[in-house]
Amino acid sequence: MRIALFATCIVDAMYPETAKSTVKILERLGHEVIFPADQACCGQMHINSGYMPEALPVVENHVKAFERSDYDVAVAPSGSCVSSVKHQHPMLAKRLGKPELKERAEAVGAKTYELSQLLTDVLGITNAAEQLGSYFPHTITYHPSCHGMRTLGLEDRQLNLLKSVGGITVEELPEADQCCGFGGTFSLKNSEVSSAMLEDKVKNICSTGASMCAGGDVSCLMHIGGGLSRSGQRPGTIHLADILASTMDAEVAL
Repeated sequence: MRIALFATCIVDAMYPETAKSTVKILERLGHEVIFPADQACCGQMHINSGYMPEALPVVENHVKAFERSDYDVAVAPSGSCVSSVKHQHPMLAKRLGKPELKERAEAVGAKTYELSQLLTDVLGITNAAEQLGSYFPHTITYHPSCHGMRTLGLEDRQLNLLKSVGGITVEELPEADQCCGFGGTFSLKNSEVSSAMLEDKVKNICSTGASMCAGGDVSCLMHIGGGLSRSGQRPGTIHLADILASTMDAEVAL
């Protein structure tokens, strides 16, 4: 297949290795990966904060960037950004009286997948060790991010892929379905509540004895990683894509 990479802002700016890992996984399976050069922010932050008119040109840019390229499907290592593309973009266009943009946004959204969705539902990957050569001989726990679980309905796709990685041990995270407190601008506008939620998440992660907390959204992992670092606790954070890209011959650098 020809697959367009939607890198997302925070991955591009702060976790570029996760974007590279996504490409490695797909190329390992024999697919061609392209990068629509005009892509930028998806506008999720603007929309979540209520800045609808300001979000419109951002959404228009995303739709235009992914319309211009010839590809079969698009993929992003982020449940929150994919949920914005699939759900918020058409909603915004409709709300602002842009029926043509709504149709175009729906067409782009229909071809856009979160990484575990693409691997599981489209590419038929059920065993990462056997089909991807994934190898990660460490003990991890897993945090499911809110947008992926609640908006995209990812269910256990990410967790099942992680459990199928060679050499890995996955410890169950207590109260895993509880939000980590990030929520984008929520963590800025409601910092005390966000910090209290994060404290609970950090305690639960540390209780597992895992050396790493894995997840599918780097924004949540950044927030959790900050909490772990400030508490002086041992676990680090790592994205699903980086674990899946790790092999016996080329383990991911921790």
